[in-house]
Amino acid sequence: MELHDQTSLSLQHILQAQHRIKPFVQQTPLISSGKLNNIYEASIYLKLENLHETGAFKLRGAANKLLSLTTTEKLNGVTTFSTGNHGVAVAYMAQKLGIEATICISNRVPDAKVKRLEAYGANIVKVGESQDDAAKHCYRLQKEGKTLIEPFDDLAIIEGQGTIGLEILNDLPDIDLIIIPVSGGGLFAGIAYVLKTYHKNIKVVGVSMERSAVMYESIRANKPIILKEHDTLADSLLGGIGQHNRYTFSAVKKYIDEFVLVSEDEIKEAMNYMLEEHKQLIEGAAATSIAAILSEKVHVQHKKVAAIITGNNVNLSVLRTIL
Repeated sequence: MELHDQTSLSLQHILQAQHRIKPFVQQTPLISSGKLNNIYEASIYLKLENLHETGAFKLRGAANKLLSLTTTEKLNGVTTFSTGNHGVAVAYMAQKLGIEATICISNRVPDAKVKRLEAYGANIVKVGESQDDAAKHCYRLQKEGKTLIEPFDDLAIIEGQGTIGLEILNDLPDIDLIIIPVSGGGLFAGIAYVLKTYHKNIKVVGVSMERSAVMYESIRANKPIILKEHDTLADSLLGGIGQHNRYTFSAVKKYIDEFVLVSEDEIKEAMNYMLEEHKQLIEGAAATSIAAILSEKVHVQHKKVAAIITGNNVNLSVLRTIL
């Protein structure tokens, strides 16, 4: 079966992506969160994308994209721009496949993510104070012949992230509600497309931080906009969505049922929750889904809920702050 809509995503292609990336990407667990269940009289499950070898869900999309490249595209070397986790995933897969990788990042990218990039042998270029600054340099490298790996607004990337939706439906087929952190929208678009294709009544909630929530403000403005980046615990959610966004803006707009923002204190509380209750250190962006529940900005009572825990690449300085 092959389904198409205005975003041009395909369920068949997501199923193919699941098969393609299987040698490199493990299926992550969906665990019950007992304390949240008791507090809110709900069945709340956490999808632990923080357990990938690269520390974040971005491995799925990067693997699907790089494994889909032609021989010439691989020989040209790849380049991307990133707030950290996508760059890490591209560097990891490039190393596995013997492809030269150049990762463009801003000076805001935390040291923990820079060290991961270095560990995977990527060429690192630091440019400016925002992902948009890094993107401009990356596009120049593309013009010079490098193969561009978009961080979110690319069908192969979105379909790779969509494999999370397939896993959730397999483990929790009667899901009522899902909470997905939103930045550029690739994660949201892939998961929401899968869930809404199978069960249109599943409620899909997007969550971001209060500071520099570009997709949130773009949806409100009904067009992609540019925002200045501000420091936040959810640094992985920073960055623009592109003034000429092809896929993710329309997909988020189409599939989102509710969009909430959480504060820095609420993110900090959620990070502490994961440390105390599940003994897992997660980054601020990953904690936004739990923050949406703990702050009661998303109502979960008597529902079967999945919350996406996106990654664990957090600086030790941040750990000291939240403790």
